Amino acid sequence: MLEPGTDAPDFTLDNQHGEPVTLSDIDGPTVVYFYPRADTPGCTTEACGFRDSWDDFEERGVAVVGISDDPVSDLADFAAEYDLPFDLLSDPDGEVAAAYDSYGEKNMFGKTFDGTFRNTYVVEDGEIVAAYEGVSPDDHAEELLSDLE
Repeated sequence: MLEPGTDAPDFTLDNQHGEPVTLSDIDGPTVVYFYPRADTPGCTTEACGFRDSWDDFEERGVAVVGISDDPVSDLADFAAEYDLPFDLLSDPDGEVAAAYDSYGEKNMFGKTFDGTFRNTYVVEDGEIVAAYEGVSPDDHAEELLSDLE
């Protein structure tokens, strides 16, 4: 995990609409959350938590971006199906996730593969101000809102 006080690696990734999003172009604090796979139970719970708390994030001036190694087309379907109001970013090679210590070897059902870890960072003015490792998708948005106060 990258520690608070560390410079946040800047990045540009395509969102669910195929448009480039650059971290350093986002004004104000930004929640950068990494998740393993669009439209799976835990990732859907986490994304819908952000959606359901969206007004609270907007009132605080906090942007939210979700990053996975899914292709843009899968992100577009996921965002549309669950009416997600924030950017989902495609990191197909896991390069951005790796820069945030959020990508690497995973084991599931006896198989070993590379994938995205469920970690979250809060970035402000190019610096990591909070880091959450191996988060639970349940109530994570509420946890962040509480910590942002």
